[in-house]
Amino acid sequence: MHSILFILLVTFLIWLGTKDRRFTAAGFSAIFLHSYLDYATSWKMRPLYPFSTETSIMGAVYFFDPLANLLPLLPVFIVLVGHMKRKGRWNGKFNNFCTFVTENRSKLYTTLLVVLLVWITVLPVAKIFLVKNISNAEGARISYQDTYPSSPGKFLTAYSYNSTHYKIMEVSYWSGVERSDYIEKINVTGDVPDAAAYAERAGKLYSTAAPQEIDYPVYSVSEENGSVTVVLSDARNPYVKMWAYFETVYRFVFDKESGDYEAYARMHREEEEEKLGDNWFG
Repeated sequence: MHSILFILLVTFLIWLGTKDRRFTAAGFSAIFLHSYLDYATSWKMRPLYPFSTETSIMGAVYFFDPLANLLPLLPVFIVLVGHMKRKGRWNGKFNNFCTFVTENRSKLYTTLLVVLLVWITVLPVAKIFLVKNISNAEGARISYQDTYPSSPGKFLTAYSYNSTHYKIMEVSYWSGVERSDYIEKINVTGDVPDAAAYAERAGKLYSTAAPQEIDYPVYSVSEENGSVTVVLSDARNPYVKMWAYFETVYRFVFDKESGDYEAYARMHREEEEEKLGDNWFG
């Protein structure tokens, strides 16, 4: 529902229902900007669905960016103030503010829109230069899409450091790499001779699922009572809070004799995990 096709379809339905060009244009702008802000913050989307099912993200604007969040709320506040005053409340309050809005209504809304558009256009471009500089400093290719905003002006990024470890970094516009750590790709508890094979099988199963929210897979392998358990998570999980991605954890339990498996998932740090159906993986 965040694809270009969906946006055009809803816009067409608005036009059919209203035959009003201004209303249709406003509807298109509202839906498009909503989708763009989701795409520019931290939500994976399929913008070209159904022509392409590949997920992508811009991830250039922090989800709680003050400017991107407050500017769209100012018109709502203006409407609220006008409503309260018509109801006989808030008399004597915000008088100067109301006078300013009344005298500059057209210019005010135009300025707000221009500032918002410039802001959400400049940040993605600025991120390009940041990622390029970090890539040059690390001597490695840093993924633009896998570099996520963690706070205003700061990003969490990662890359495959070698065959056994990822390097996780927090970077900023002001000081480059502020901190870094190395995360082991496969962690084995106990003596599991075929740990790498089980991790590979879990990875292949996961690759057939729809969400694909894990970009840097980490496998924790253990064996108990004739079964091998593989816990699959994202290497960035320990470094994020209140994010929709990186927090999903899959658990595969393989029976060593039969080769059958059961799969479980815990989404967004929920305490209880859910058993996945047989058709979850292809």
